[in-house]
Amino acid sequence: MASEEGQQHPLRIYWIMWIALFILSGFSYWTDFWPDGALRQTAILTLMFMKAGGIVWIFMHMGWERLALKLAILVPPVFIGVLIWLMAIEADYTFLTRIEFFGESTMEPQTPHH
Repeated sequence: MASEEGQQHPLRIYWIMWIALFILSGFSYWTDFWPDGALRQTAILTLMFMKAGGIVWIFMHMGWERLALKLAILVPPVFIGVLIWLMAIEADYTFLTRIEFFGESTMEPQTPHH
């Protein structure tokens, strides 16, 4: 008979995570009663990332993986996020350039003063 090797995680950690997700979801629903604005959006995104991080860390067993695998999985989305952020910064410039090029702009060209 071959002996089976493996690791059994205690159920307690799963119950703690389940309760934490329940509490974080309650806070997430509570933000529905907040007025629209940057604070509400920041709170929603923060709670979303906390819940997603907990699910990945505990239920997908990322917390027990080697550092190399953690980095291989977690670093590429960070780079993608940075690229999305850079595209968002450039979006206004591109939009305003198109308006100016297609003649819908009300800007008058400036003549240099000598």
